[in-house]
Amino acid sequence: MRLNWVAEKLCALGYKVRTFPDKESAAAYLNQKIDGKTVGFGGSMTLEAMRLWEQLKTHNTVYSHLHGFPAGPEAAEAQVYLSSVNGIAETGEIILIDGDGNRVSAVSYGHEIVYLVAGRNKIVPDYESAVRRARNVAAPLNARRKQKQTPCAVRADRCYDCHSPERICRAMLTLWRPVTSMCMEVILIDEELGF
Repeated sequence: MRLNWVAEKLCALGYKVRTFPDKESAAAYLNQKIDGKTVGFGGSMTLEAMRLWEQLKTHNTVYSHLHGFPAGPEAAEAQVYLSSVNGIAETGEIILIDGDGNRVSAVSYGHEIVYLVAGRNKIVPDYESAVRRARNVAAPLNARRKQKQTPCAVRADRCYDCHSPERICRAMLTLWRPVTSMCMEVILIDEELGF
């Protein structure tokens, strides 16, 4: 199974990795693991599909720009940070693309633990495919969801490397290994989730 192959590769690179058959079991695991913490959420349709914030808010302090939670520096300074990713290569690279920089910076530094959550649709063969997926699949769909006036949002088919002030792909992070300053755990879910 492709998920298990990627999990083994990521473990060999130093990540903690857990695989789950569906979003419900992944959410239950994270809800049990994260307790009494400050929790920051990156904007993520994968995490939205899991409805994880509903569970975590009952016994944690949640920061997110979605659902009326406070956002800003609190999410970036939280003990725990949750984010999806835009592509995971079978060769081990993890790609995130961002417009404001809050997600790529929060994933990179400053927490006790970062959980990177991805459905099977994010897994691609190699680094170039992961970058291509982030730019030509995830970014256009996210721009359309945010109702941006960019060529990719209008057509939702690929990156046009535009110069629009509403461009949402302004920074890209490649993780070759987990960063040394904090724990990073990858949650792989055997469902198609998010962009």
